[in-house]
Amino acid sequence: MITKVLVSAAIAFGAAVGVAAPAGADPNPFSTLGCSCQAPGTQGIGPTVTDQVHAGIHQGRADLQAIQGQQ
Repeated sequence: MITKVLVSAAIAFGAAVGVAAPAGADPNPFSTLGCSCQAPGTQGIGPTVTDQVHAGIHQGRADLQAIQGQQ
């Protein structure tokens, strides 16, 4: 009786291992994406772009302070 149970369990385990999906990392869903555009050179990145970024940050902080002051 115990032998039949062990044999049945071994067969079930072997079948489960054979059917199970192989373990592995999922492929990167972004690996097929690409860009044909030219990378910007250092000529396009100058003090004007940096100044615009800083001005946007300061404007956002000022707007946030104005909203918090109204509450």
